[in-house]
Amino acid sequence: MTGSGSGAGDPGTPAVRPIHALRGAFTFLTRVPVPGSDPADWHAFRRSPWTFPAVGAGVGAVAGLAFLAPSPWTAATAYLLALYLLTGVTHADGLADLGDAVAAHDPDRRLAVLKDADLGVGGALALGVTLLATTLGAVGLATGLAGGDVPVGGAAFRVVLAAEVGAKAGMAVLACLGTPAHEGLGSAVVGEVGPRSLVPVAVVSVPVLFAAPPGALPALAAALLSGPFVAVLLLVRVRPWLGGVSGDVLGATNEIGRAVALHAGVVAWTIA
Repeated sequence: MTGSGSGAGDPGTPAVRPIHALRGAFTFLTRVPVPGSDPADWHAFRRSPWTFPAVGAGVGAVAGLAFLAPSPWTAATAYLLALYLLTGVTHADGLADLGDAVAAHDPDRRLAVLKDADLGVGGALALGVTLLATTLGAVGLATGLAGGDVPVGGAAFRVVLAAEVGAKAGMAVLACLGTPAHEGLGSAVVGEVGPRSLVPVAVVSVPVLFAAPPGALPALAAALLSGPFVAVLLLVRVRPWLGGVSGDVLGATNEIGRAVALHAGVVAWTIA
């Protein structure tokens, strides 16, 4: 694996084609069938962290359609079903593994716990609390945005879109700023690029704010920035815990970042 800052700019490194990078990103981050997959897709994705929020936009746009349902609980349920049908449970599994690792008191055992397939108390608690927070955030979106000039479904859709883009942007932050904790599929996307690659990540992420109706910009900004905020917090903590970023940390960042983003969006919309 190459060190931080290496990538498409290295001599002899083939130019990254965006279509390859996007196909690799959809394959890694979702369960969406990708036609015409090529071995070059994976390598292009590793050097293109901007594809994280690009995929987030697609996932958020589809999952956000659930808020067209008339019942808040139906909308929240359909939203969760759409999320996990689109993305699978890999990221949630990473959250559970990280929860078990954090619960281990012996630092030397934490990496071993990450590779253990059994679910422990720490993992169950982390997964349960985060899933509950996501559910309540979705219900809050469906019920708490009434009274504005934008229909509830439209407002919720915008916040969900910003939240998903932000959650994936948080994963990109780890890919650009982190170092791999160990060899593995998830860790392979970390350390391939450096901080400068955050510029295209921002370029892809920020346009989600352009959809903000009057008065909604604070809510969308809060949802968008929550993912990177969670990523930075986890990055600071996992370095002493695990020695770097693993695939489980990437997955946990996605799940926690989304949950925080939904609540941040609701709160910001309410007080704006």
